[in-house]
Amino acid sequence: MWFSRKQTAPPAAGEVAGPGQGRAETALLQPTTKSRGDAAESAARRFLARAGLTFIEANFKTPGRGGGEIDLVMRAPDGTLVFVEVRQRASATHGGAAASIGRSKQQRIIFAARHYLMRFARMPPCRFDVVLVHGAGEPGREATLEWLPAAFDAS
Repeated sequence: MWFSRKQTAPPAAGEVAGPGQGRAETALLQPTTKSRGDAAESAARRFLARAGLTFIEANFKTPGRGGGEIDLVMRAPDGTLVFVEVRQRASATHGGAAASIGRSKQQRIIFAARHYLMRFARMPPCRFDVVLVHGAGEPGREATLEWLPAAFDAS
């Protein structure tokens, strides 16, 4: 089994942990950015489903490099296709989660949505929503979700 320099193998049965091995186990228990992002997307998906949207797809990526990704594709009760960006920040410093969706990020999401829409013979009505996850990862604080329907458009 391969281990990086920052991680060491846990002690085998009957062995006593050597110097630094306890820290490796602690590091392995820390949530990764990916796992926190996946948890935020799952929470947003459940939140939107309770609000009446139907789940279609998660993590749609355009082929090739430099494209975009759509966190969630949902359908509203009126048939509108909803492209959802989920953003989280542990704290509100530096503008919080909403400030992290600049024009460049919006353009990558729009690019991915256009690519996604190529599978349809007729263009369905669609919009771009954002779900902000506030306070994720702050000790002693439960995360809250804020849904921004039609947060930006493709113009």
